[in-house]
Amino acid sequence: MNGDFNFYTPTRVVFGHGAVERAAEQIRAFGGSRVLIHFGGGSALRSGLIDRVKRNLDENDLFHVELGGVMPNPRLEKVYEGIELAKKNGVDFILAVGGGSVIDSAKAIAYALAEPELDVKELYEHTRKAKACYPIGTILTIAASGSEMSDSSVISYEDKKRGYNSDLCRPKFAIMDPELTMSLPDYQTCAGCSDILMHTMERYFTNGSKLEITDAIAEGLLRTVMKYAAILHADPQNYRARAEIMWAGSLSHNGLTGCGNDGNDFASHRLEHELGALYGVTHGAGLTAVWPSWARYVYKNCLPRFVRFAVNVMGVTPAATQEETALAGIAAMEAFFRSIGMPVTLRELLDKEVSEEEILLLARNCALATGGRVGSAMSLTETDMANIYRLAK
Repeated sequence: MNGDFNFYTPTRVVFGHGAVERAAEQIRAFGGSRVLIHFGGGSALRSGLIDRVKRNLDENDLFHVELGGVMPNPRLEKVYEGIELAKKNGVDFILAVGGGSVIDSAKAIAYALAEPELDVKELYEHTRKAKACYPIGTILTIAASGSEMSDSSVISYEDKKRGYNSDLCRPKFAIMDPELTMSLPDYQTCAGCSDILMHTMERYFTNGSKLEITDAIAEGLLRTVMKYAAILHADPQNYRARAEIMWAGSLSHNGLTGCGNDGNDFASHRLEHELGALYGVTHGAGLTAVWPSWARYVYKNCLPRFVRFAVNVMGVTPAATQEETALAGIAAMEAFFRSIGMPVTLRELLDKEVSEEEILLLARNCALATGGRVGSAMSLTETDMANIYRLAK
């Protein structure tokens, strides 16, 4: 490969103080007139944010209905509930007020409304491809998933957690006011920062072609997120840090940090998806629990990247051998995760020992979800997946 790529990021970003008050303006700009306001737990209600959004729509004569209750690792059952409510009320625009779980649920609803004769579950089972999607807008309340600018969504059902990617679901706009993230608990903030880091690292640790400018963007983003994650861990009301992290979250997952690479890795994400499906863990924390073990398992297959990461991102002084340098970089990232209160083993994540039976189940489910192989740094088989889960115990 010679670094060829396609980059598509159509989402309009409205960033800064008071951006919420522009929701109705943006909905109208993209043709919306009857809106489903989709949100998560009680915090959006308790903070008054949902009332602010409803008032803004009322003042601009936009019809709206509301559906809350989206949980972390959003469920298909809530998606179906949203589909029925939207159909009943002639909804033509979905406004997601929340973080990645809410946005992903909104995307699933939007897919379903655009092809009402079909079951949206089929997309996540990968038995068909989407041909259309209703328009979506977002008001972001947590910097983490990057779903506000991405082509991806992840939905949980039965004992599965499955993703689907299509440019059709990229939101029309993303309203981002860093102040909306200030009430988040420290654990949620740091888990979000970890997810942002991982979105870039999944594109960085790959074999194949690279573009120097993309590497520089990725490395700068990683250093910036680590700097401001540490600041937020100590000072959660720091607006500058909130703003830096919020914008980094979007840039980490809109495709920018993967331009010109020869395929993404995303093995750590796939490994974590099974943890989320089985144990319902916080996504960012699940990622930090498996990444150090994944990295130590695959680094020899992608040694130049791990060396570059160690030196350019983690500030490691080159050691006598490339392997020593790479391992020092992995250890430094592991130490960073610990420093912001994130788990780096499954025991720390789950507060229990994972049995061999559970490891085999996780690996089997991951293999089924990925068609038997996943990864670019190293192509992982089901046996490799089980070995990484064991290392992460």
